[in-house]
Amino acid sequence: MEAVIAVVALLFVLLLVLGAYATVKVVGAAKRGVDRTISQARRTVEDHTLRAKSFAQPGPAGEVAQLRLKLRTSMRSTQDALQAGAAEDASLGESVALFQRLSAHGHELDAELRRLESDPDRATLAARLPSLRERTERITASADALRWAARDRAQRFAADDLDTLHAQIDVEADALRHWTTSDTAGAPPAWPAADPGTEDRARSEESAPRPATEPARPAITPPTPRPTYSWQKKPRPESTI
Repeated sequence: MEAVIAVVALLFVLLLVLGAYATVKVVGAAKRGVDRTISQARRTVEDHTLRAKSFAQPGPAGEVAQLRLKLRTSMRSTQDALQAGAAEDASLGESVALFQRLSAHGHELDAELRRLESDPDRATLAARLPSLRERTERITASADALRWAARDRAQRFAADDLDTLHAQIDVEADALRHWTTSDTAGAPPAWPAADPGTEDRARSEESAPRPATEPARPAITPPTPRPTYSWQKKPRPESTI
């Protein structure tokens, strides 16, 4: 009896532990979903704010907003492309590692541009714009190169798979039309072509003179009296003159 009670108590404890674990997992997943939604909403709002600043603020401040928007758009697009490709192509692991190193430089530049947006010293900001523009171009060019290389690789794999599939479909289509091959194989053999010498000999035999003992046939059958019919007119007397 005590053993049964101990087993029941152990099962009860296991159920409690499993229930607590499942609850923690569900709460964690929900929290991650909420955090992801908040982050996406925050990024969307910040992107719209930067776009508005790039049009509304002339001069260095507006250009800084344009640089931030360009940097964030390029880095986010490359990140999404590499993450999607790495899930199906393990060879993109090195590209993902390189992008992580590039992201460190991108985040550093984005933080610097954010601080300069509210800097009241417009002259100093204008003097630093060329170097900021160059850094932005270098980072976005590298990110774009990784993104387009990953996309080209995926398109190449898709094209190769389509070529292989097309060849397999052609083989299957020929196999389904097996009666065309069997009909050709079961057809009777063609008659051999006639020997030209045989035709010449046949013509010479037809043109050769017949033996003298064979009686000559008349060329034209002698005319027989033509019958007269009641509807035929009799010749007139003057026609006999």
